[in-house]
Amino acid sequence: MAETLLLRYGELALKSAPVRREFEGRLRGNLLKAFLRAGVECTVTSDHGHLYLGVADAREAIPVARRVFGLVSVSPVVVLPTDLDALSEHVVRHARDWKEGTRFAIRTRRTGTHPFTSHDVDVRLGADVLRALEDRRFKVDLTAPEAEIEVEIRGPRTYVYTERFPGPGGFPVGVAGNVGAHVTGIRGALGAWMMMKRGCRVYPVGNPSEPGLLDTLARYDPDLDITRSAPDEAGAWTLLGELGVRYRLAGVALPLSVEEYPRARAHWGETVIFSPTVGMTDSEVEARWHEIEELAR
Repeated sequence: MAETLLLRYGELALKSAPVRREFEGRLRGNLLKAFLRAGVECTVTSDHGHLYLGVADAREAIPVARRVFGLVSVSPVVVLPTDLDALSEHVVRHARDWKEGTRFAIRTRRTGTHPFTSHDVDVRLGADVLRALEDRRFKVDLTAPEAEIEVEIRGPRTYVYTERFPGPGGFPVGVAGNVGAHVTGIRGALGAWMMMKRGCRVYPVGNPSEPGLLDTLARYDPDLDITRSAPDEAGAWTLLGELGVRYRLAGVALPLSVEEYPRARAHWGETVIFSPTVGMTDSEVEARWHEIEELAR
């Protein structure tokens, strides 16, 4: 593969070692499924804390990776040996594209044993840029830089990047049990998406008049079954009840207001009811769903 993406995960890193390995394995599997569905070839490797995706075209692969739950950000990287001279040559070459007078920052993180600190690398690279391109009148600005180069030194390899594209975060789908969801209106769709973000395998029941909602959700989970729908709440709740028995669902996610809870509780009895969007205004729901749709395109 010609190009590399560095993939970061957040909450997974807080888990114990056995749980972390399980979650990372699920994340790798979900990544491969997402790329298989998108028809994009890739390879996945890892070290402690990061995944690396080998792809033919990073720009084609970034939108796919950004839809995988568990990833907090994605960066296209240049992979170099951990050699300060090679690193300096690359950084200076990159800086030649900056406009005159650019304020810049270089930020290094390092794992492993090396004869230098992260600060040593920052100082060396910054000085090399200023010396090699003295006539461009660049300035170091660590507070509000116009250009920023990030360097990740991880043992014998170094990864250099200038961009971070946010992912959905959360946990990989499939690590937190099964949940049914009534996907009616964008509030119902957002609620299902939020349960997926917490690692749940969602079994949705949509509305036949709103197929686009399920199509959008399926962009975030290649295994999502979007074939079930019901034209009204009564039919949807009946179908969700059947799914609950068949798949041993841990609960149902419903687009309820606070006032609607007593009626729902009377129907669902001891079944756990989730309503992730209950504290959100309509405008907040619309704004969040718009972001989700944009990333799904």
